Amino acid sequence: MYRNLVWLPLVTLIGLFSTVSTVSAAGAADEVATPAGPAEVISGVTAEVMSVVAEANVYFESDPERYYREIDDALANLVDWRGFATAVMGQYYSRGKSLDQVGRQALKAQRDRFAVVLREGLIQSYAKGLLAFGGAQMEVMGAEASPESTRIASVTQAVYGEADRVYTIRYQMGQYRDGSWKLRNLIIETINLGEIYRNQFNALAQSAKGDLDLVIDQWNATIAQQAEDLVRD
Repeated sequence: MYRNLVWLPLVTLIGLFSTVSTVSAAGAADEVATPAGPAEVISGVTAEVMSVVAEANVYFESDPERYYREIDDALANLVDWRGFATAVMGQYYSRGKSLDQVGRQALKAQRDRFAVVLREGLIQSYAKGLLAFGGAQMEVMGAEASPESTRIASVTQAVYGEADRVYTIRYQMGQYRDGSWKLRNLIIETINLGEIYRNQFNALAQSAKGDLDLVIDQWNATIAQQAEDLVRD
């Protein structure tokens, strides 16, 4: 049922985490100008992404790398990939507080490498899934500020699929020091992608006996295999 749904615009996969989806006071400026609010950001990026998808129908078969690159460019200013990686690593990154300076630096390097791996894998998976929804009608229903902070907001979008099926997507957004709004988590219907990826990382890390380099090396291959299994089901 959800094999294509999980790649509905926008994904990104991405600072994906719900129970820890907050922007601290230290991470946001007291007074910033916000030329575009969270709903406007989602509307603008959605329009840009779908424009790329529409044009890709002409050249995708001969030049798929161009398509992936243009999708990546469209999402570049929306997704906090390093924050995404931090959140997915969860307890395995937060344990850095107990490490010495050398250990913390090594852990940050692993986090940064994981961010690159996540970005590469998710962009390709997301971009492929978007082709199936190229003609979908999408409507941003509005933004709701969090009661915890004005720097956190949830944007609701309706996606109208086949057979009058309407999917609801909630983009959990955070405002950064420069005033920009970035994606912090994505919830599609009842599917919380942040929780899914964090749980997956935990499972792989336990299987690898805490070897995070091994988890990072195997991440995209593992996720790709799971996606194939889901499609077959």
